[in-house]
Amino acid sequence: MPLDYTYRIRIPHRSGQLERVTGAIASCEGLIGDIVTINMGREATIREITVEVGDEQEAGQLGEVLDALEGVTLLWARDRALHVHEGGKLRMRPAHAVETLQAIRDVYTPGVAHVSRAIAADPTLAARYTTIARSVAICTNGTRVLGLGDIGPLAAMPVMEGKALFYCQFAGISAVPILIDARDPDAFVETVTRIAPTFGGIHLEDISAPECFEIEARLREALPQPVMHDDVHGTAVVTLAAVIVGCHRAGLELDQAVVGQLGLGAAGLGISSLIVEGSGARAIASDPNEASHERARERGIEVVDQHTVMSESDVVVATTGQPGLIDPGEIRAGQVVFALTNPEPEILPRDAVAAGAAFAADGSMVNNLLGYPGLFRGALLAGARDINREMKVAAAHRIAELTDESELVPDPLDRRVHEEVADAVLEAAKSSGSARAERATSLS
Repeated sequence: MPLDYTYRIRIPHRSGQLERVTGAIASCEGLIGDIVTINMGREATIREITVEVGDEQEAGQLGEVLDALEGVTLLWARDRALHVHEGGKLRMRPAHAVETLQAIRDVYTPGVAHVSRAIAADPTLAARYTTIARSVAICTNGTRVLGLGDIGPLAAMPVMEGKALFYCQFAGISAVPILIDARDPDAFVETVTRIAPTFGGIHLEDISAPECFEIEARLREALPQPVMHDDVHGTAVVTLAAVIVGCHRAGLELDQAVVGQLGLGAAGLGISSLIVEGSGARAIASDPNEASHERARERGIEVVDQHTVMSESDVVVATTGQPGLIDPGEIRAGQVVFALTNPEPEILPRDAVAAGAAFAADGSMVNNLLGYPGLFRGALLAGARDINREMKVAAAHRIAELTDESELVPDPLDRRVHEEVADAVLEAAKSSGSARAERATSLS
């Protein structure tokens, strides 16, 4: 697995020395990222150079090569991901500082009793006087984490922290990772149901299929707040947006196209279902797991073999987890191809284009971060009972509308994008009847 390493080095402060260092990195097949000057002196300069390497062994070898250069000293080398995760990525902080005795009386006893009595008399006041309506639980059992598979809930925590960090930064939502040590759907559903009153929304993450479908369906039925499995629906929203943009670039009308889906796991089923719901396009799909076929047919998706998908589809979306699955010879001239398996796609975009595709992209170009913060912010603003089809389709179209001509999707670091997505979701919640005024919040 590729790693980002930062090397702090001292090099002579003379012309050509940095070029000598970067040349050595290139000779080791490292990909240079950031170069930061830490100190510039009369005799030497200290710089931190970030390099993508293949693995830890290559990282160590590159460090030895740099340290062996004449006049160069390697001060230290760090795995960036491990370094930034030290101590975790989240902190819980108060909304108000408590610095006086009066503040203690206000936020705790005796003042807090007045607020508790008010909520007991009128439960809808909890949305106004507590964090519940501004919070989301990110629940996982760690049975299908990224491309790592079943690594358990504890090892999934860094991923859940990352999701929570983005909720805070881009949507103004307090999100709390909840690790549930339960593979059995009954135990998982019972656990989430019991803690659900604490939160305004339930975000399901990294749960293996087919259990994830049952868990989501049962929680949506049981709970009064929105429940969404992000691997199914968040991924589908961003992919639909990318497909809309890709079809526009290729001169295709999505509603008149045949969309082919390779892989009917959580992401694949969610993507193909939303494309059918959001565009009316004909969808065909292939998956060797026969257990997935009935779920697809229930959603209006025709189940065929891979050859039929590749030969009949105008748009192909692949989420199989099988790098290199698509042979360039299977590409039809003018097709739009999204090979989304990470880190290695079913076919490289450049190979698909060389084989005749009008447009091609991989998973690195379709960022899931663009979906879930705005979806849940809009749902919480509306006090929505669920995140329905209309809300997801509205989010996808707004993402597509906000995409710059030179990109496939907008910049996920642009908070304005998330706010606009939330606004679109809010309006869709109102028009579709999912919004409830008594549960709405300002999220200010």
